[in-house]
Formats: sequence, structure tokens, C-alpha cells
Amino acid sequence: MYFKYGEKELNYLKKKDKKLATVIDKVGVVERKLEPDIFVCIVKNIVGQQISNKALDTIWNRFINRVGKVTPENIYNTDLEGIGISAKKAIWIKDFSRKVLEKEFSIEALYEKSDNDAIKELCTLDGIGKWTAEMVLIFSMNRMDVLSYGDFGIKNGMKILYNKKEITKDLFEKYRKRYSPYGSVASMYLWEVSGGCLNDKMEK
Repeated sequence: MYFKYGEKELNYLKKKDKKLATVIDKVGVVERKLEPDIFVCIVKNIVGQQISNKALDTIWNRFINRVGKVTPENIYNTDLEGIGISAKKAIWIKDFSRKVLEKEFSIEALYEKSDNDAIKELCTLDGIGKWTAEMVLIFSMNRMDVLSYGDFGIKNGMKILYNKKEITKDLFEKYRKRYSPYGSVASMYLWEVSGGCLNDKMEK
């Protein structure tokens, strides 16, 4: 399953921003995997903090082998030692599982909240900061208007696309308003720019 968007969102962004339109036309549709289970998405984000994607793949496979199906019940009743997860992360994951089981934290309620309120609610969890919460909104909830100021790739993509030495908060806000209500879709293309897609396309 991938982040869902289509011609409506792309046409809107292309009309709003000519430089972004050039990127969209060159790159085409960007497919980014979605994890529709918010609980799994949050747990995996905690496991993956401050480690490489390769290390995450290895540890996540060990995690699944140990836990089985990733549910609050299974995690809460499983020893997480010896699979490469730090003690602090294990505590955060266990506590999150407990909160869901004891209904201190409602995953279902997130769907009823605005983007800002959902981010605030996610940030009440130990181990979840604003950037992680924003990524959960995009890559689990498929929210359409999330543009993360804390994301290096987003700001780097803006620097390259608009030929800026620095992306200040005010300048970022200007672009955010321009992309809204499809900031998440714009994010897909800014990540592509940051990854060098314009250079690749130009060389071809």
C-alpha cells in the first residue's frame, strides 16, 4: 500500500508553483509505502530512531520473530531483551502498549482529530517527537497537508528547488501556505529533489 494522491492534488500544486510543476512533470508519480496500522507504525518508528535503515530492517525482523503479530498484547507480554533494541526504547514501546491496552491512549481517536491535535496527542507518548508524529500522519494516516519543518530532506529540497542558502521559518511558512492543502504531496517531491532527482534527470 502506498501514500494515496492523484491528478487533482498534482494539478493544484502545479498551478500554484511553476518550479514544483517542473519536478512533478520530470519525476512522475512518487510511490511511498504506507503502514496503515498506526500502532505498528509508531512502534517501528521508535525502533528505528537513530539507526540506519539497514539496521532497522535487521532489528525489525528480530522484533517480529520475537513478538509475532505486532499488537499491544503481544508486545506487553514479551521480553524485548537481546534483539538489538535499547533498554530505553523497550521501555517506551512497552509503556505505549500498556497505554493502548488500558485505554489511556486511543489510536482510534486520532482519526477524529485535526492534524495539529493529532500531532500533539502523539507527542504525549514517550519517544515520540514532532517529526515522528508528522511522519505517522503522512505514512500511516495518509493525511494530505503535512509539511515538516524538522525534516532535513524537505528543507534541503527547498534550498535546491528555489536556490536558497537557508530556509528560515518565515520562508518555510510561505511555501507551506502555497502548497496547502496538499503539503504532504509536495513533501514527496521535495524529498525527490533532495535525493538528486533533478541532477539525474538533467544528465539523461
